[in-house]
Amino acid sequence: MIVRFQNPSPTDISDSCQAKEAPWDNDQYLQPVLQDDPLLFYDVEEWTTQSVAMETEDSDITLPGQQYRALLERLHQAEARSEVTEGQLHDALKDIDRLRQTAKSFILSDQHALRPSHGAVAQLREDEDAAYFSSYSHFSIHMDMLQDKVRTESYRDFILTNQHLFKDKVVLDVGCGTGILSMFAARAGASQVIAVDQSEIIYKAMDIVRENHLDHIIKLVKGRVEDIQLPVEKVDIIISEWMGYFLLFESMLDTVLYARDHWLAPNGSVYPDRCTLSLVAIGNAKMHSNRVAFWNDVYGFKMTCMRSDVTREGSVEEIDPETVMSEPSLIKMVDCCSVSVAELDFTADFSLTATRDGTCTGIGGYFDIMFEKNCKNKVYFSTAPNCMKTHWKQTLFLLEKPVELKQGDLLSGKISVKKNKKDPRALVVRIEITNTGQVLDFQLQ
Repeated sequence: MIVRFQNPSPTDISDSCQAKEAPWDNDQYLQPVLQDDPLLFYDVEEWTTQSVAMETEDSDITLPGQQYRALLERLHQAEARSEVTEGQLHDALKDIDRLRQTAKSFILSDQHALRPSHGAVAQLREDEDAAYFSSYSHFSIHMDMLQDKVRTESYRDFILTNQHLFKDKVVLDVGCGTGILSMFAARAGASQVIAVDQSEIIYKAMDIVRENHLDHIIKLVKGRVEDIQLPVEKVDIIISEWMGYFLLFESMLDTVLYARDHWLAPNGSVYPDRCTLSLVAIGNAKMHSNRVAFWNDVYGFKMTCMRSDVTREGSVEEIDPETVMSEPSLIKMVDCCSVSVAELDFTADFSLTATRDGTCTGIGGYFDIMFEKNCKNKVYFSTAPNCMKTHWKQTLFLLEKPVELKQGDLLSGKISVKKNKKDPRALVVRIEITNTGQVLDFQLQ
């Protein structure tokens, strides 16, 4: 009733609220000023605590209006923040996806452009490759290679009759063995030769180099090419005698290509620079009978299950040139300056034209090697059956079912050559003979 008695202003009421005793606590204000004053019938507390009913899953909840409006405002703000966050999350996911694609592209480009020569051989651990290098630690295998005049004299003639290629150049010898190629290069005028080998023979090579007073030119490094660091950034020439049986056995070319892609100068060269792999039809009924038909009657017992094993393994042997019964068919040409490791696994068609009547009992494989790039004196050699013998010999794949041919007939088919997944230094060869529908799988290991 203080409002009726004193008609205070809002400021008076505000000041009164800060006093120790409220002025309306006086009993005089309990008496009405006006009879039936409407203010006496208005519940102010009910007005200040007006409630809003809300339904929940379990029961109704009643909230004061002010609290309800505050909660509603907070809800609107939360919804707005949620929309903003959802948009940011969507943008972030798009960014992550773009980043993932960018990373994938970078990795692929790194594998195929920056490190194009990395393959299964490069990924082998040293202990996994120990048996391979151990086989080159014995003097006998190096004696066989050095006594192979076709091999050694071809390299010698190429280097010493093309000294303009080596004069004042830095040369890398991959798989140097006894160091014979390195010494040829030093004699041809190379300013520095870096000879690398992982096998124990390199310690003998060090003695040989010192014995020939070439240790001021030739530096020997023990280790796998894929694991070492060279004392130079780039080399001008890479030389290597990397060829294996059927050209690609042992996969040493992979290592040469690794060296090429990491250390060869832009205008540098790899020697030998070109090689080819070819097939010929072989007709040798006696040999086929001794190896395949033999199992039909072994001291009165049949062992025919063994026949399939004979025709699953390619054999390295000297093929009698008299047993060759077709023109050769080229199945692979390798340019060592540009080929990639991936291209060394290949599939090719072949067509062998019979040069005489007879029974084709197998298919022989051999390779040719060329030193040509920028050479004043080009050098070639072949491991074909009708050429001078080499330690590589030839590779023979026996047919399970011989094929009768007349002169001029075609023996056609498809050959696939791939690294063995379990042992990348070994080869898996598949030959499909169109004439008979034979599909033969061979191992070279």
